[in-house]
Amino acid sequence: MRLHIMIQFASGLAAAWAPGVAHAQAAAPTKPQASWTVPRTPDGRPDLQGNWSNATLTSFERPVGLPLVLTKAQVAQLEKVRSDTIEKLGQRSDPNRTAPPVGGDGSTGAAGNVGGYNYFWIDAGDHIAVVNGEPRSSMITNPPNGRVPPLTPAGRARQAERFKRLRQFGEYDNPENRPLAERCLMSFGSNAGPPMLPNYFYNNNYTIVQTPDHVMIMTEMVHDVRIIRLEGGERLPPNVRPWMGDSHGRWEGDTLVVETTNFHPSQLVAFTTSYNAAFFGTSDSLRIVERFTRVDEHTILYRFTVDDPATFTQLWSGELPFLAMDDLVYEYACHEANYAMSNVLSGARAEERKAASRKSARKPKP
Repeated sequence: MRLHIMIQFASGLAAAWAPGVAHAQAAAPTKPQASWTVPRTPDGRPDLQGNWSNATLTSFERPVGLPLVLTKAQVAQLEKVRSDTIEKLGQRSDPNRTAPPVGGDGSTGAAGNVGGYNYFWIDAGDHIAVVNGEPRSSMITNPPNGRVPPLTPAGRARQAERFKRLRQFGEYDNPENRPLAERCLMSFGSNAGPPMLPNYFYNNNYTIVQTPDHVMIMTEMVHDVRIIRLEGGERLPPNVRPWMGDSHGRWEGDTLVVETTNFHPSQLVAFTTSYNAAFFGTSDSLRIVERFTRVDEHTILYRFTVDDPATFTQLWSGELPFLAMDDLVYEYACHEANYAMSNVLSGARAEERKAASRKSARKPKP
């Protein structure tokens, strides 16, 4: 159910502009302080360690009609919509209110028109992302229009084939088809990535730990953990494809550069079924390059490039800030006391019986 609620909340990439709340997000950063010095680990590398959040109101793709850099008035308007919504939905419920209408409260999606989380639990971000002192309208910066480039013919065919499969076999028809996030195997959307993107719902928090030869990034959502090997080490053979791919890092000056290939085939399919339509049709040759640069005391500038010539007509890239947070990152207890499997599968079987009954009723009698 959690996955369905997230998809409904963030359906379409413009969902980043929908109202939400963030209790743990740091204030939007200003331009780097001139007196600030990059902290370093004992081996002399920039220290990226700590807890960080990429929760933001800024959308993944640029809404049509907006420039890359927003005006102060636009930022104030967007952030006021968020704060007003928080205040409105935080009001006490009327204890004498009537029961909801038959069929649900009017919400749509796989939650079944019965509503989802109380808004108190939503932690989507309440600030516009600021990069180099500029409030941004989108994470994507290349192409210049801030939109994912068109798919190649092969990419369109692959996308169509995956959608055809989804229409033939529902995600909740059997245990094997249930989506990775709903099974608590992978983050919702692309939280763990790569690229590591906010889900516009909650738990957009990370813990980074460094050693001289590894970087560990723990994602709060579904407690995914990426282990990035540094400076050398053999690449995995093409047939070995772990969750979150095979990541190798290197230092270019004070920037950590991470290249990832060998994505798990189920994760590529999961991209297709997540809210993040940028990965619809992605091929097994997908290569993603990330760059982590500590730009001030409170900010890591995170940049990513998606390289998949079998899917997209050009490279495309984006950037967003990861903001330091003082709060702890807790375990994501995804499936504790979850007894829904029998209900999920019973519902699928009931739908099959109803369909069979309708088919039988349509058959001409001898």
